[in-house]
Amino acid sequence: MIRGELIELLKKKGFEGKVDHPGVEKFGDYAVRADVDLEPDDLIEKTEKVAGFTNIFIKKEALLKEVEKLNYEIELKNELATHGKGKTMVIDYSAPNIAKPFGIGHLRSTDIGQAIYNIYKILGWKCIGDNHLGDWGTQFGKLIVAIKKWNEKAVEELSIDDLERLYVKFHTEAEKNPEMEDEAREWFVKLENGEAEAKDIWQKCIEISLKEFDKVYEVLGVKIDQTLGESFYLDKMPAVIEAMEKKGITKKSEGAEIIEFKNMSPAMVKKSNETTTYFTRDMATVKYRIEKWKPDLIIYEVGSDQILHFRQVFETAKMLGYRANFVHVAHGMMRWATGKFSTRKGDTIHLSEVIEKAMEEAKKIAPENTKEKIMAVAIGAIKFNDLSQDPKKDIIFDWERVMSMDGNSGPYLQYTYARCQSVLEKTKILEQKNINEVPIDFKPEEMSLVRELSKFEEKLVESAERFNPAVIAEYLLLVARKYNEFYGKYRIIGETEEVWRIFLTKTTSSVLKLGLELLGIKTIEKM
Repeated sequence: MIRGELIELLKKKGFEGKVDHPGVEKFGDYAVRADVDLEPDDLIEKTEKVAGFTNIFIKKEALLKEVEKLNYEIELKNELATHGKGKTMVIDYSAPNIAKPFGIGHLRSTDIGQAIYNIYKILGWKCIGDNHLGDWGTQFGKLIVAIKKWNEKAVEELSIDDLERLYVKFHTEAEKNPEMEDEAREWFVKLENGEAEAKDIWQKCIEISLKEFDKVYEVLGVKIDQTLGESFYLDKMPAVIEAMEKKGITKKSEGAEIIEFKNMSPAMVKKSNETTTYFTRDMATVKYRIEKWKPDLIIYEVGSDQILHFRQVFETAKMLGYRANFVHVAHGMMRWATGKFSTRKGDTIHLSEVIEKAMEEAKKIAPENTKEKIMAVAIGAIKFNDLSQDPKKDIIFDWERVMSMDGNSGPYLQYTYARCQSVLEKTKILEQKNINEVPIDFKPEEMSLVRELSKFEEKLVESAERFNPAVIAEYLLLVARKYNEFYGKYRIIGETEEVWRIFLTKTTSSVLKLGLELLGIKTIEKM
């Protein structure tokens, strides 16, 4: 990786600051905010010092060597895998709630989490994806009450939409009859105590939900290594509570057991009635993951409304002596312009609706394509709309933006890949991976594309370090734009530079394919 080599050279010169790409290509390939003397060598063509910056120009030969390796998949992946060799990462993502349809709000955690998993895996980390289902809590008392009061079918015959309607009805009726909240609490206590009827209804709700989630994951092309609900950790909580008490980090407060922190509100370990909490279940989950996988890194891809909760979890983990590095990738909410989605008010949107509408739009731009291709375009549009935006920011759900089939979109990248494939089909040149005939003078658009292609590995590393798939999404858009600028200006087939331009086309194709795969988006050979 060119950036890595350059950083090592700069360290030898005593510079350990930030290494950036200049905003304008004429100012070089890299820039540092310092006066650094670097002699020309196999890597560096020249340097220029301007206004406190040292602009660094990389030799054409070094750029071409970096770009050429992108066409050798096995060798490339072996090299990429050296970054995380011997390290283990656990990532908690997706985590939909039992008895609720897979909403558009859960798409963010699923897409971002899967992309982070894919990026770390290609960089050589041993990765474990853990789907931590919301299958426990007082909401199940409410659902049981609703099922017993208003349901007219056998529970196993209910759909997930039926369960959602019953949940919404409970909240509507409870506003008129607040005593229903007490009834719901009583049923949850029965569930916690293992009462047969409560447990049977709860288990059937889980089975209905898992069938629904499996369908969604299949459509999204998502495979999570393991799925465990909060309930899995119920019998593991006494051990973690005992560990906290032995460390002396808990205290009694008004009958409850809590942990106090210096700079944030306390966390509740046990309520005054001895029932445990979401926090305690998460601490049991941490203990389980540490003991089972001994990870170097644990990532939680969970919404930003949980920031305080995870600060408490991570601080408690430190108090207990757990040594993994904990990271909360706190994605912003997906919301209406008027406010956040709310299942209890029935004011949400199901992912199935979005996919259906996206397919209708995809048919308009590719009417002759097969259903499989149309689905790939639709899912690509939905995922890229999410992944191309900074995870930390809220997303206002906008049908027009989600369905955009051009510009900064997944279909634009799929179309550019298909364009590359069309060119490669037409050429009679068999060797497309090596640089056999390089022009003495690159055209500006060719040089610009080479520069962008050479950044592939460093963008993967940056994306991992920032826990942000948008780094790759933005990079792929730049590659596609630069290729299309080149394609629009110069002929490829039959020209004297055909070998060289086929090489650029093949390399662009390789980068788009691998980059889109990391984002969970399928490529299409013809569009």
